[in-house]
Amino acid sequence: MTYGYGPAERAAARGLLGRLGAARPLAPAWEAAFLGVPRHAFLPETVWLGDGLTPCRRADAPEVWLRAAYADAPVVTQVDDGAGPGPDGERWASSSASAPGIVLRMLDLLALEGGERVVEVGTGTGWNAGLLAHRLGSSLVTSVEVDAALAARARANLAAVGVEPRVVTGDGAALAPDGVDRLVATCSVRRVPGRWIGGVKPGGVVLTPWESPWLCFGLLRLTVGLDGSASGRFLPHAAFMLMRGQRTDLRIFRDVVRDAHAPEESTTTLPPSEVTGEDWAAGFAIGLRLPDVWWAWHHDPDVPGVRSRLWVATTDAASWAAVDVTDAEDGTFTVWEHGPRRLWREVEAAHRWWAEAGRPGPEAFGMTVTPDGRHTAWLEHPGRTVPRRA
Repeated sequence: MTYGYGPAERAAARGLLGRLGAARPLAPAWEAAFLGVPRHAFLPETVWLGDGLTPCRRADAPEVWLRAAYADAPVVTQVDDGAGPGPDGERWASSSASAPGIVLRMLDLLALEGGERVVEVGTGTGWNAGLLAHRLGSSLVTSVEVDAALAARARANLAAVGVEPRVVTGDGAALAPDGVDRLVATCSVRRVPGRWIGGVKPGGVVLTPWESPWLCFGLLRLTVGLDGSASGRFLPHAAFMLMRGQRTDLRIFRDVVRDAHAPEESTTTLPPSEVTGEDWAAGFAIGLRLPDVWWAWHHDPDVPGVRSRLWVATTDAASWAAVDVTDAEDGTFTVWEHGPRRLWREVEAAHRWWAEAGRPGPEAFGMTVTPDGRHTAWLEHPGRTVPRRA
């Protein structure tokens, strides 16, 4: 059964389904769910498009809006937590409809056979919960959303297309499920809440996007064991918004660097671009080794001879480092470090460890999480753990 389709919507949906199926064959059950729970029915009248988050109203630009609804790309559906831009007028994305390709990939990774009880963390528009409810039946699906306005809109969206999983307003990080078969998050986490692990049956799956302060990248698929811990590997090529309760709002010159700081000067031969550039494998490994460290570029600083400066800081703002990039060609970079930790030396050590390990990609790493929240990252097999803060 399909709902809410006119000729244009039907053509757009079938076109996207064909493109997705050509890239990765879809199980018939998910094809049926995709057509039975139309994505456009879950998008608000105004979405925000492009890097500039330009508002697009369906009434004003219906063709553009519909193209966004059926492109294999995320669509921003809320900005600024729904409160509107701040005093500086800057918009930032706070909720989105994930790209259909990654949605269907994650649903496939849940390995559903029918009859499983599933909890979703991060309802958003409700589309993902709707797909699950179409596949399993509404009574087997519960979705949790921290934003009350988003939860209310999702309930209305779901009812409008004829599926009604339970949608709960609350903090997904505090969720303590009771013997469910699958738990899937549609927001990234920096730590998997131990309650999630404890609430999934042995043999069940926890699937969540992953993020470190250093790099937002990948999925983590854990299987719960008989001992109550959960273990599994990372999977590449995914990026989601961070769970709201795990956000950190830090800025270098507002929260970290002070005029009274007297940093220690040294040099390095490790180019900053080696750890912040397009080599996501390097950034992923550094993020696992230094789970409380983040970075930010400052281009064209008001410093003679310096083209750009990489800042590195801890999430408690107690230690920082800066690396100057100049036009010099001698292969060295000036480093400034302040605080109890020598952060650039830690970054160098993490990068060196990764290179000596053979430059492994994210899929070579795994994680074990216990119900009390202890995390152990490992490489290739659980016996070889990832050292922290080398």
